[in-house]
Amino acid sequence: MSASDHAHPEPVLRDHTSVRPWRAIQRRVSRKIRVGRVEVGGDAPITVQSMTNTLTADAAATLEQIRQLEEAGADIVRVSCPDADSTAAFRTIAREAQVPLVADIHFHYKRGVEAAKAGAACLRINPGNIGSPDRVREVIAAARDNGCSMRIGVNAGSLERDLLEKYGEPCPDAMVESALRHANILRDHDFHEFKISVKASDVFMTVAAYQQLAEAIDCPLHLGITEAGALRTGTVKSAIGMGAMLWAGIGDTIRVSLAADPVEEIKVGFDLLKSLGLRHRGVNIIACPSCARQGFKVIETVEALEARLAHISTPMSLSIIGCVVNGPGEALMTDLGFTGGGAGSGMVYVAGRQDHKIDNAHMVDHIVGLVEARAAEIDAAAAALEAAE
Repeated sequence: MSASDHAHPEPVLRDHTSVRPWRAIQRRVSRKIRVGRVEVGGDAPITVQSMTNTLTADAAATLEQIRQLEEAGADIVRVSCPDADSTAAFRTIAREAQVPLVADIHFHYKRGVEAAKAGAACLRINPGNIGSPDRVREVIAAARDNGCSMRIGVNAGSLERDLLEKYGEPCPDAMVESALRHANILRDHDFHEFKISVKASDVFMTVAAYQQLAEAIDCPLHLGITEAGALRTGTVKSAIGMGAMLWAGIGDTIRVSLAADPVEEIKVGFDLLKSLGLRHRGVNIIACPSCARQGFKVIETVEALEARLAHISTPMSLSIIGCVVNGPGEALMTDLGFTGGGAGSGMVYVAGRQDHKIDNAHMVDHIVGLVEARAAEIDAAAAALEAAE
């Protein structure tokens, strides 16, 4: 989340699951760890992550991308540290970032030690891949001494050779065995501040692996469909796989892996969680696909509103419906709404009730103003409640 989100936590919304039990999601019970100041697992909110794709050694470029991710609402950001120049720059990056950083480490134990000392909140590492027991102990000691948690990151595309020989191909059993093997190394060193991911580009394999892992261990789970693809196809695959797991209560932190701007990963991640009622951030726009009945250009209007309201982090719902067939009914369920009518104007709804008309030519500016005013009211009420406590 951004710096402003840390100052103003998400408001507590009313729980409607007692009257709508079909909306209830029972999250898997896991222990809680910390990634810097962010809690992961247990009763903590499901966090949303992304990863930088700049050269880490270019601290300025990497920090600029991290700031964009913070603005989009990222709770945690991962940064690759493949060489000594990267871990040297990481110290500056970690000092100036507003969100906790995960240092992505592969094979070279010295990068893990350097990153932990440089301010990493978490190391993404597979203990069994970094060499001798002495090297493993050194990385674990650096993590413990610097308040660093770890993520064991198992990928179907980089399983250990002996597991591929045992199972014949990447499969859920092989991925889970790999994850538990690495977890046992940490537990043997009395290190328990870790989470695990078991990712594949295949949705079926990924879901099966996480389901099996969720039964085998109580640590937090980091969800993702790895190498999911470009923005549209990757979003669809991630929504199917991660949505199924989240709906089943599995998952404590997520990363949507897209071959796209990392900011899009954060947007899709929050949209996933919002659709299941697991996180509430920003304006949830409910819009019809438009048809010949539309009283205004729905698609262009929604595109404009999404862009104009991207800065709003306060949870709120907004219905934009082209005609009166479904418009009034949808408006009953949203904070604000606009339903198309005739003669170049439509009806504005506030808290489900008809409030006033506005002409189509001015509707976007008008709705933006209403949303911003409502967000300010909600934030002020939340701040007053927090002060009273």
